[in-house]
Amino acid sequence: MSDAASGSALDDLPGELLMWVLIVSELLVFGAGLVAFMAVRLTDPAGFAAAQDHLFRAGAALNTMVLVSSGFLAAQALRWREAGARGAARWALVAAAALGVVFLIIKGAEYAAKSADGIGWDTHAFFTFYYLLTGFHAAHVVAGVVLLMLVAWRDAVANIQAVAMFWHMVDLVWVLLYPVIYLLA
Repeated sequence: MSDAASGSALDDLPGELLMWVLIVSELLVFGAGLVAFMAVRLTDPAGFAAAQDHLFRAGAALNTMVLVSSGFLAAQALRWREAGARGAARWALVAAAALGVVFLIIKGAEYAAKSADGIGWDTHAFFTFYYLLTGFHAAHVVAGVVLLMLVAWRDAVANIQAVAMFWHMVDLVWVLLYPVIYLLA
């Protein structure tokens, strides 16, 4: 048997297998949350639509652009580091982390506005899911910002690849949460 025939599909994955296990497990958790959200939504579509009208859709759209731009910078950091442009790679990681902080500021302002309006997690089932899903995502953004800054300091190619993979998972989750929570009519 040749070496090419003895390899597995896992051999072609970029990065470490354990990072892929983490990413897939996180996507399954968020996916389960979105499925539960959609199932409960079917029981009260009018209530969910009315609750959704209290969201800051423009801020969420801005946050989508912020995270996608941050993900681009994380990917660019890997390209620059592989090309030997260490300073540019570090700058891109710090800028990606800064955009993560911008995301958190916008999300925090939205949470503060909901609180000021007397809207909490127990106001309606919609808001239970809203706070649970977006709050869990925000916790991942916080973790990602910390990791991006650590990797900017310890900028080995493998470290940048791992943090970029994690950060892209955070992006992907938001790209799934945004339309379901903010836009689904």
